[in-house]
Amino acid sequence: MLFPFLNTYSQLQDDLTKLGAALPMSEDLSVLSEPLTFGLNKKYALPNRFVIQPMEGFDSGPDGEPTELGFRRYERFAAGGAGLIWFEATAVRADGRCNSQQFWINEKSVNRFAALEEKTRSIAKKEFGHDIVSIIQLTHSGRYCKPVRGQRMPVIAQHSGVLDAAHNIPDDYPLITDDELDRLQDDYITAAKLAAKCGFDGVDIKSCHGYLLNELLGAHTREGKYGGSFENRTRFLRETLERIRNEVPSIFVTSRFNAYDAVKHPWGFCSVKEDYKQWDLTEAKQLAAMLYRLGAPLLNVTIGNPYFNPHYNRPYAKAIRGAVPYDEYPLLGVVRFANIVREMQESLPEVPMLGAGMGWLQHLVAQVASGLIQRGWATLFGFGRNALACPDLPKEIMTEGGMDPKKVCLACSGCTELMRAEMPTGCVMRDREYYRLPEG
Repeated sequence: MLFPFLNTYSQLQDDLTKLGAALPMSEDLSVLSEPLTFGLNKKYALPNRFVIQPMEGFDSGPDGEPTELGFRRYERFAAGGAGLIWFEATAVRADGRCNSQQFWINEKSVNRFAALEEKTRSIAKKEFGHDIVSIIQLTHSGRYCKPVRGQRMPVIAQHSGVLDAAHNIPDDYPLITDDELDRLQDDYITAAKLAAKCGFDGVDIKSCHGYLLNELLGAHTREGKYGGSFENRTRFLRETLERIRNEVPSIFVTSRFNAYDAVKHPWGFCSVKEDYKQWDLTEAKQLAAMLYRLGAPLLNVTIGNPYFNPHYNRPYAKAIRGAVPYDEYPLLGVVRFANIVREMQESLPEVPMLGAGMGWLQHLVAQVASGLIQRGWATLFGFGRNALACPDLPKEIMTEGGMDPKKVCLACSGCTELMRAEMPTGCVMRDREYYRLPEG
């Protein structure tokens, strides 16, 4: 089912009223240009509240190194004015990639990553006179591993009564063992050391969107030291953060984590047992507080699983080809995401958290982002697919007072479809010279 976009600020207000829902909004966008310092002794400084979110791509060479298309993407982000650039999901080992050309940081690719980080930082300084904060997202794709073109090679932490059937994983498929998870921690430490060598300010231990570490957070049925209790389910993330903090002190560590999976209990994180469409953020708040105690200076909160229920983390206008469309009005998804981030931010107001997941609002994202920050629902705002469509949107908002409707993301899922088709990933509507959907 297709829903019409909202063209005006008053239309958005009217629809929220009809739904009995609320989103803080403001036509005064100045808060988005305000600087922010964060971290121990306010070590890190942001020139504004704009964040480029980490988005998986298909742009690496044979050794996992960024290609020219990868450089182009981050050069455009840097020239767009965002103060924090959160580099995309980068595998810590070759067989942990979600596609055969996902970024992978290793000894062979490290120099190319260093050049990418330096180039991104230098363009921001040249264009705006400000320094950026750079974070690289480290990941293992778990049940979505596809390191060889066309060949799925799932790594699962538990069997799921929901996701196994959706992804054709048989009942006797082996789980990753505790010993293998112990060794995987070492891969994250090695990757963090390489990231520090490249000049990144921080590393993100990705724990969201159904990938391996997110699955561990919801591994209620798993036996052993990495499953069952909250202490065990958070063990991998906790111990990995502690080790990076101690072994790589020059870099800060954080996480983009799911506060809510929207997957039936006992196979998901923070879903209400009786109704998985409702959330109980008790454990998510405990996790956020734990991460903060371990030294995470900011947190990136998200929800859902783009392979299973993408309208939770990225409400869209059009589903990818072959997917079952959902009939929920996308504005309801935007409100849901915003309220979950609000609840998380209010539980830990001293830690900057990101609002996100609002690309469907198109040019009205700026007014909502401003309202969220003004009201304390979030401290920063992350642009993901909208940044693929319009990488200079921070500059446009700061200098023009808004976003050009002719340049924004259309929430068409084309970028996702490219990645699923194992093709270079970008905006098929606004960047057609470089990115085109496959025929058929």
